[in-house]
Amino acid sequence: MNQAKRIAILSRLREANPHPTTELRYGSPFELLIAVLLSAQATDVSVNKATATLFPVAGTPSAMLALGSEGIKSHIKSIGLFNIKAENIIKTCRILLEQHQGRVPEDRAALEALPGVGRKTANVVLNTAFGWPTIAVDTHIFRVCNRTEFAPGKDVAAVEQKLIKVVPAEFRVDCHHWLILHGRYTCIARKPRCGSCLIEDLCEFREKVYA
Repeated sequence: MNQAKRIAILSRLREANPHPTTELRYGSPFELLIAVLLSAQATDVSVNKATATLFPVAGTPSAMLALGSEGIKSHIKSIGLFNIKAENIIKTCRILLEQHQGRVPEDRAALEALPGVGRKTANVVLNTAFGWPTIAVDTHIFRVCNRTEFAPGKDVAAVEQKLIKVVPAEFRVDCHHWLILHGRYTCIARKPRCGSCLIEDLCEFREKVYA
């Protein structure tokens, strides 16, 4: 795929959704961090359902610690891997209080040092909470980038590096959100909705589905 086509794709996505954001519900960088931690191998819908009761009673690191592991589990037990996620939340809250004055650090290394936080989670927090031009690659974005030939790569790290290389600066802050929403609702895994895709004529997928 050439660069002119990539820019055309991004321009259409921007025109359709000028101010994209995450579908996770949060009211602070801390709540966003916890929501992203919970979203691993879970849907945003299930996370939002859990945090709708969790955040009103534990919206800060100190309140989350006071709630305790078992208290957290009572709110998130409908989410996969809830036991380990609850333990990671407790450990993360302790580190935030002991090392970062209870605040979510605007620093990649500090974020990735938190239990359960990898590069993808750090990218989401830096982008969505702090406006960094990072691009977090999840399964949706990996699929879209490879299927369309926008930024193909053998793994998520390769796709991220390709995106950083080919996405112009003016699109970089919002690119993650456009691609994940496109993968979630249009370029879906089993049967892509090519007939209703706004970038169908620019996509280089050879096995398009119109039925």
